[in-house]
Amino acid sequence: MFTGIIEELGTIKSVRKTGMVTILEVGNSFKLFPTDIKIGDSISVNGVCLTVVRKDKDSFSFEVMNETLKLTNLNEISIGKQVNLERALKVGDRLSGHFVTGHIDCLGIIRKKVYIDKNLCFEINIPHKFICYVASKASIAIDGISLTVVGVRQNNFTVYIIPHTLKNTTLNFKGPSDKVNIECDILAKYAKF
Repeated sequence: MFTGIIEELGTIKSVRKTGMVTILEVGNSFKLFPTDIKIGDSISVNGVCLTVVRKDKDSFSFEVMNETLKLTNLNEISIGKQVNLERALKVGDRLSGHFVTGHIDCLGIIRKKVYIDKNLCFEINIPHKFICYVASKASIAIDGISLTVVGVRQNNFTVYIIPHTLKNTTLNFKGPSDKVNIECDILAKYAKF
């Protein structure tokens, strides 16, 4: 379980296919991200819950199943690209964002990245079958980032991005036609179930 509050950006150091899995090695500065990460820990990488299988001085590695690659934008990750990182929530920690499981519902496609009244707005299309889980003023996770939905239409929704979030997440590098991992609010999913 995560909160959608990104702790640090990591940089992809290597992507290696080995048997039925892909080994994803992520390097980071450890300026904000702690050095006490251990093998077996869950880390949100662009919103995808992955398990640390190896740790080095300045990087850690994950085994990524083909199904995960197929359903997320990790399939498009390459060496040098940056990813959002967040450690799993500890019991008793402050919940600054919302409950994020790290289980991606679908891929969204950024349709617009525009300024409206001096506020940065992203318009994102998602498959129609998921739009019923998106509500205005509700939470949504985009590449693991906890955001508030501003508006909802037939198969798209909009979110505003504050300057701090833009500066400290991969949304700074994203624009129209880019794919983003979408996790709808777990409370909305259970309410509709």
